[in-house]
Amino acid sequence: MADLQDKIMLVTGATSGIGEITARELARQGAHVIILARNRSKAERTQRDIIAATGNERVDVVLADLSVLQQVRDVAAQLHDKYPRLDVLVNNAGLMFGAKREVSADGYEMTLATNHLGPFLLTSLLFDLLQKSPAARIVNVASMAYRFSKPTLDDIQSERSYSAMWEYGTTKLWNIMFTQELAKRLRAHGITNVTTNSLHPGAVATGYGKQSGGWLSAVLALGRPFMLSPEKGAETSIFLASNEGVGTTSGGYFSKKKPEPVNSSFNTAANNQRLWAMSEELTGTKFLD
Repeated sequence: MADLQDKIMLVTGATSGIGEITARELARQGAHVIILARNRSKAERTQRDIIAATGNERVDVVLADLSVLQQVRDVAAQLHDKYPRLDVLVNNAGLMFGAKREVSADGYEMTLATNHLGPFLLTSLLFDLLQKSPAARIVNVASMAYRFSKPTLDDIQSERSYSAMWEYGTTKLWNIMFTQELAKRLRAHGITNVTTNSLHPGAVATGYGKQSGGWLSAVLALGRPFMLSPEKGAETSIFLASNEGVGTTSGGYFSKKKPEPVNSSFNTAANNQRLWAMSEELTGTKFLD
């Protein structure tokens, strides 16, 4: 078990499932853990539970809905005011939405806003805090669901065609492509003290996907008894956040704590660059240009 006593780590979506386990186990290893969540009561309950389970009282809460870009900006400002640096950012939060297309407060398709644009903006705004760490890590929780997608950058808002499952899978591919392009830009800028990797946590038995409704909810319910526990699902996130052996690895996609190839014909250098440029435009940020 790593000794993380001197590390400040932020975990998004940490009030349930693998996010909660990730935050708890990093705290158990001694890290100063910051939980980013949407719901105050759930976040404070999780905070109490982690402190009780680990004996580590350095567990803080910040609040933001990642689908609302102004809330992302506000929470980033709070983090700058409170912390001298950030050693690990775990972009864990992610949702699958319902059968009908929804839009965020900014007018963006909700899956895109929550699973990609919010984490992209948060990473951008916290990047200077990460650079203040001697060895920072950005861990992006993706999914092998990227294989179940119909990616296109010509309809990134899914205005012409929407499916909850395809949209979720596509945003998980965006997480992987973002990670790869970020690693490439870190190298191009000669930044060696920040690394980034993405991962597939495994099919985890949580309440995930219930809100999607219809046949997809039924399939997920039938499969739940055969899925991993949240504890097993969180192992790769914890590994990438804390293991010394992957401290210098960057741009990888991991499953079961091992690197795996990304099998997507859409995952090209040109598309990675285009996704980055579109993400900057949609979030109003400039990041490692």
